[in-house]
Amino acid sequence: MNGIVILAEANAPVVKAEDISSENQQVTNTTVLTDANGAAAPAKKQSPSPWSNIVFIGLIFVVMYFIMFRGPRKKQQQQQQMISSLKKNDRVQTVGGILGTVIEVGETEITIKVDESNNTKMKFLPSAVSRVVEQK
Repeated sequence: MNGIVILAEANAPVVKAEDISSENQQVTNTTVLTDANGAAAPAKKQSPSPWSNIVFIGLIFVVMYFIMFRGPRKKQQQQQQMISSLKKNDRVQTVGGILGTVIEVGETEITIKVDESNNTKMKFLPSAVSRVVEQK
């Protein structure tokens, strides 16, 4: 057991202290690491408190709530408000890209006139209306 040296820093000076016990005649090498000023270096860094980890995880859950639930719910409420405000002669676009004029608004279906010359009418579910192009 001669000469075991452990270095924590490349520039740290190493101080050896040897203790020789007279009874056992064993040599024990003890290595003490010091910083540049000669003071003893700390043995280990302290870990952050567990409360900071809990707060961090809580913040992640709050952000995930706003991304996953709050945004789509708000968009759905805007869609419901737009559908409930539809009235006769509003020009709308459906999710399929069909443009037309609202003729009749019912609770379960909306009748849209898509061709003025042939008087072509189509019935859609209210959820099929994607946006109002112009209101009259």
